[in-house]
Amino acid sequence: MAKPAPEKLVVIAAGGTGGHMFPARAFADEMRARGWKIALISDSRGLRYAADFPADWKEEIEAASPNFRKPWKLPGAALKINAGIAKASRLLKQHRPALVAGFGGYPAFPALAAARRRGVPIIIHEQNAVLGRVNRQFAKHARLVASGFSRLDFLPPGSAHMAIGNPVRAPILAAAARPFPPMDATLNILVTGGSQGSRIIGEMVPHAITKQIPPPLLARIKVVQQVREEQVEAVRALYRFAQVECELAPFFSDMPDRLADAHLVIARSGAGTVSELAAVGRPSILIPLEIAMDDHQAANAEALTEVGAADMLLEANVTPVLLGALIAARLSDPAALKARAAAAKSAAKPDAAADLADLAERIAEL
Repeated sequence: MAKPAPEKLVVIAAGGTGGHMFPARAFADEMRARGWKIALISDSRGLRYAADFPADWKEEIEAASPNFRKPWKLPGAALKINAGIAKASRLLKQHRPALVAGFGGYPAFPALAAARRRGVPIIIHEQNAVLGRVNRQFAKHARLVASGFSRLDFLPPGSAHMAIGNPVRAPILAAAARPFPPMDATLNILVTGGSQGSRIIGEMVPHAITKQIPPPLLARIKVVQQVREEQVEAVRALYRFAQVECELAPFFSDMPDRLADAHLVIARSGAGTVSELAAVGRPSILIPLEIAMDDHQAANAEALTEVGAADMLLEANVTPVLLGALIAARLSDPAALKARAAAAKSAAKPDAAADLADLAERIAEL
């Protein structure tokens, strides 16, 4: 009797933020469902997002991002990177993966460098509309560069590229089945992106809503808003004074449900946010993070603005008056808002994880 074929192993190399780890997790779920063994290589930050990552094994490696504006730190960064590459190389030699899949972020660099040295096939997934620095380094050596958006800046000439979308979490796909909520009573505004980074969302949005929305419309509004811990009480006081119902927290664990309940979303335009807005089909006002590397958030936003699903306001131009007028205009026209929701849905790529897995399996068989 013939022995069963050994399970193939894919090593996933992903950076230290949720923006890299969540799509990596969706891809891992799909590959595991197909009978593959899964391994994860990341740094300590990335592994904080990986408590329930479906991996047969996980390894923490040394990683660093060289900062050429602080040259005195370069030798230390080089030592960490070389140590990470050496450890990743030993792991690849020991476990003999069929494939290494890189999802970006500097913690992915050591595993991708080790894969290149050892001749292990590489695929890359870039979540943003601008190819990240690490993915840019390995794009020429990858069998495939898959991307979250059709636009992909800084792609090296000759690279094999396919736009497949961003794999999204299963709870988001479940929320995508829910229809756009009726607008006959409460109008739900979901505000995200205010718990980290710039304070602008926590500062501007409450003033725009409480001071610029006409009273008849304001009386119908409920706000669910992510707010930095130190801003919660000040923001709550603003909404309370204006008699606006609100729920405020630095983090909501049930974000898919909150997104499905929303009539309008105000958010940053990270790749995951844009992809989830499309998947669920919700209209939005996007405020790209001004300091994002290579202005990639503005590039991401185009996926929704170009189909009429979102408005984009650059951070430098945001004022309570402008933002409040835009919110009022959108919520005052239910038919147009529903059309924007449908336009968002038209940009969705719900099969991204399955499509990426199909490509990964095809490449592993070459």
